[in-house]
Amino acid sequence: MPNACVARGGLATGSALVAALSIAACNGGSGDGPSSEGSTATKEVRTTRVEVVKGLGRKGRFDPAALYKRLSPGVVTIISIFDGSRQTLIPEGDDDGEGGQGSGFVLDGDGYVATNAHVVTEGRPPGQKRAKEVYVELSDGSRVRGRIVGHDPNADVALLKVDPGGLKLTPLRLGRSRDLTVGEPVAAIGSPFGERQSLSVGVISALDRTIESLTAFRIGNAIQTDAAINPGNSGGPLLNGEGEVLGINSQIKSASGGGEGVGFAVPVDAVKRSLRELRAKGRVDYGFLGVTSQPLYPQLAERLDLPEDAGALIVKVEGGSPADEAGLETGDEKIDFQGQKDIPGDADVILAVGGRKITAESDLSDLISSHNAGDTVELKVFRDGKRRTVKVKLGKRPDRAPDRP
Repeated sequence: MPNACVARGGLATGSALVAALSIAACNGGSGDGPSSEGSTATKEVRTTRVEVVKGLGRKGRFDPAALYKRLSPGVVTIISIFDGSRQTLIPEGDDDGEGGQGSGFVLDGDGYVATNAHVVTEGRPPGQKRAKEVYVELSDGSRVRGRIVGHDPNADVALLKVDPGGLKLTPLRLGRSRDLTVGEPVAAIGSPFGERQSLSVGVISALDRTIESLTAFRIGNAIQTDAAINPGNSGGPLLNGEGEVLGINSQIKSASGGGEGVGFAVPVDAVKRSLRELRAKGRVDYGFLGVTSQPLYPQLAERLDLPEDAGALIVKVEGGSPADEAGLETGDEKIDFQGQKDIPGDADVILAVGGRKITAESDLSDLISSHNAGDTVELKVFRDGKRRTVKVKLGKRPDRAPDRP
């Protein structure tokens, strides 16, 4: 995966492979507190003055100008230093700094800031390293030292903390991932190519996309947008017309390394969970089942003589994993169907997790990820013509995803 970012040694152009996913900032979160969930507010710490922002649009219209005027002060630029050199803070017009640059946004008046994990780390787990120094630049030009409270490589989310004393902070309100609509107008604010406080607008192009995390596990329910997202936008907010954060801009799909109208944001529901646990304990522990699966669809279900046309067909079980210990199976028969080879012909099919049905490709991963290591979950499984219930105690997700078949 090319890394398209303002990074050590300048702007990385990445590979020219068509449709290569690029992380939209260098290298490579914050709490979900009351001010993040309540009305968006501007808090000047010096005087503790609070101004409530109740609406951004004019007569229900999408109003990018009003949105930008009110909320752009809540979007920050993140500067990460990885070699300890203080003289390489990537000044304007200089792409030769020994650091990296991305975006972020304020969560509350206490100085918590959300961004992408890859903005403040380099490498991949288990060898991932945090930046030695992190600086947060506000819209008024203030630049302050930040502390990494924690980072979550599985959701590509990081939580930073700055001393709020003397700063005017504009927290952004976190929305929710549910009830989004393709075609809904959105705005992205960030620092593409180091150009601070840049606004781009577009629509939600697609929902339920799957993107790869820093651990090679998948992030489900990602939001695809045609709002311009470029290197340096990573960590910035994707906003709806009400000014709510729908996701954190994270990746672009590009042949050139630049924005080409196909960008992806980590969904805000995943961001909330990550920020909550990072604030509480500095890390996020995800449950691990230990299977690789492929989605069922009606024609494949008919070919396999299955009574259900939606679910997760198990194609691999990791040895020694919770799935293995629970007796989940891939079967022995292999078939070729519609151009795909070696499809398990008699494998278990997981129909639901904890009573929630699997209907989309990423559902199994998302449902397991919503649980913590050590949780016991109830799986509805179809095997040998019968539905059965299997209880599994989830393990801790490893640093890297197992190789897929």
